[in-house]
Amino acid sequence: MFVNAIPLRCQLDPHLSFHKLTKHVQDTMINCTKYSYFPLQRILNQHSNISNPVFLDTSFEFLSFKNNNTVMIGDSQLLPTSSSFNINEDEVVTTSGFSLSVYHDMNIDQLSCTINASLDLFNRETVEKISQQFHFILHQLSASIIDNQMKKPIYELSLTLSNEQYLMQSLNNTQISFPSSLTCIHHKFVYEVMKHPQKLAVELDEQSLAYAELFAYVQMLAVHLLGEYGIIPSEVISQCVERSLSMIIGMMAIEMVGGVYFPLSFRDPENRLHMLLEQTQSRFVLSHYLIKNKFKDTITMLNIDSILINNNLFQHINFDQLSYVHVTIDSIAYIIFTSGSTGMPKGVQVRHRNFIQCIYSLVCIDSFTSNDTVIQMARCSFDNHIQEIIGSLITGATIIMLRPRGTVELNYLAETMRNKQVSYMHSVPSLLRNFFTFLKQNNYLHFIKYLRSLCTIGEPCSIKLVNLILTDPTQHFIFWNWYGLTETTVTCTFYPVNIKVNTDSISIGRPLPNYRYLLLDSFLQFVITNQEGELFIGGVGVFAGYLGRDDLTHRTLLEIDDEIIYRTGDLVRMGHEGHLYCVGRKDFQIKLRGQRIELGEIERCLLDITSISACVVMKYNEDHLVAYVQSSDINEQALREHCQSHLPPHMIPSFFIILDKLPLNPNGKIDRKVLPPPNFPSIQLTNSIELVLPTNDMEVSIHHIWCELFKQNQISTDTNIFTIGGHSLVI
Repeated sequence: MFVNAIPLRCQLDPHLSFHKLTKHVQDTMINCTKYSYFPLQRILNQHSNISNPVFLDTSFEFLSFKNNNTVMIGDSQLLPTSSSFNINEDEVVTTSGFSLSVYHDMNIDQLSCTINASLDLFNRETVEKISQQFHFILHQLSASIIDNQMKKPIYELSLTLSNEQYLMQSLNNTQISFPSSLTCIHHKFVYEVMKHPQKLAVELDEQSLAYAELFAYVQMLAVHLLGEYGIIPSEVISQCVERSLSMIIGMMAIEMVGGVYFPLSFRDPENRLHMLLEQTQSRFVLSHYLIKNKFKDTITMLNIDSILINNNLFQHINFDQLSYVHVTIDSIAYIIFTSGSTGMPKGVQVRHRNFIQCIYSLVCIDSFTSNDTVIQMARCSFDNHIQEIIGSLITGATIIMLRPRGTVELNYLAETMRNKQVSYMHSVPSLLRNFFTFLKQNNYLHFIKYLRSLCTIGEPCSIKLVNLILTDPTQHFIFWNWYGLTETTVTCTFYPVNIKVNTDSISIGRPLPNYRYLLLDSFLQFVITNQEGELFIGGVGVFAGYLGRDDLTHRTLLEIDDEIIYRTGDLVRMGHEGHLYCVGRKDFQIKLRGQRIELGEIERCLLDITSISACVVMKYNEDHLVAYVQSSDINEQALREHCQSHLPPHMIPSFFIILDKLPLNPNGKIDRKVLPPPNFPSIQLTNSIELVLPTNDMEVSIHHIWCELFKQNQISTDTNIFTIGGHSLVI
């Protein structure tokens, strides 16, 4: 039997019902039969550059024999019957030319399905899963006919098998009971003070405070704020303080008076600081002597150190008034502003119960304990500084503060880790990479011999970073890869990294205790294993909402199954073992000349190059991809050749910008906003050392066109137009 395969272009609308979908396919087939005389091979010959015609890798055949029973779809009746699936391991593609062939045979009482697959491309488990998914779809269609729900859109048809549903349910079975009753942050702090008043609470170089001493200073400042400024519960109190003991005293005093802690970074420009103060309606700013006044005269500045030095406070103020402050676990504990996609920062409001239960969850997995000595790494614009400081104090741990800029003075940081016997460290990957490179280059790895728990969050954790940190057999700490957002209270998933696991990417693990997750598609339907979907987070850490932005809150906080779920905007997939893997941001999934591109895929390709320690790929001027790479031993030609051998043409960056160091923002993350734009006139417009000019009329005409399109005075005739941003839509 000779078969002529006719390629049909069926643009499927996911909102169609199954009946309308089959009618659409039927109409398309009827309209295309008039072209059936045109051989497939002739079509392919017209596109000789197509080495692998992916649109014809799969065949789907349906055979139906006449019988007395009527099979009805849509307006007809389709009765659910028994079905059988036979998986043939014989490779049929040698005769059919298809990598995957699906044959359906409808006889009197049974639909028989046979799947033939190329063993070079598919393993038996994959083919079995395809058959199970097809069986599941048929079962849903049959059930919809019986329930008279044939008008349901096809996007509601699920491919998630029962074993996958069970896996996700088991991963979300994180509910545990915490040992103590839930209370507010300052109540938990007082409990730790009463429990061990003489234990070291905080230390900065030669300065230190025990828990009882710290509590006395916190009370002193809190009573002053209540007495002099009449703080009311849930009032936003701003603080702009460098790393110091005063920073910690101010944070805890704000919580003790029932206020909402709002940190300001003195590194921010003056206009931004005033904008944030206006948004939060703060009446004053707590500061100290290290901070240069960047605020207008209309803003009241309170110097924490001056207040604490005034010993007369003890003679005039009654400390008992602190017991009358009314705060509940649902009161807002702090506000952190994060970047907004519109350019306007968003104020994330986190409750007392959100933060307390997040810390309990970390203690539950033994990442964070009361016996730890915690080094404070994060800047105040990053919510992790609250976990490091307040989280330590309500757990009973000891905080080691660094002097200003101490996180980038690597020798000072290493000596502090050794001298203070630091057991817990938490930072973003870019800072950890610099620190561990420094330790290895100077043979200082023994400086971190007391380290028990090393955590990273905020950026993707690369294989290179894992190899850098964990290859030394003398290290005995646990390396945790965390995933979290300010909206989920610091962190929500965890993964203890194992260097022995052979993987292409580092997992973000599974949910913390009392957290849960959903992986959904654009129609809020569950995705299958290894299919990317948007990550939704539920549980104890989901924030209260954005300050003054109810519209944005309603878009990101959804009610699913009677639970408030946060829509992260992150694309994630779940592996067969149940671990989650970050794919990228929905924001970073772009369309370029009609092609959808995941920028993270290009970045991962570039990071495979040994000499590249970090990179960022961005869309520039709607028409170009620009790759920024951090390396001292690479050139543009090598970068382009690597991409050409690993990526399709539409994903190869037009420009490569090589930097000694990628700029970092105050939180230690790569700052995309300050990356230099590509300098088009300086781009090399020739493939040879010398400029090759046109030699005939045709070359002169084409040369003139290209110069005009690319706004250049000269372009060498041997230039590959695609390497300078050219594409078919330019013309």
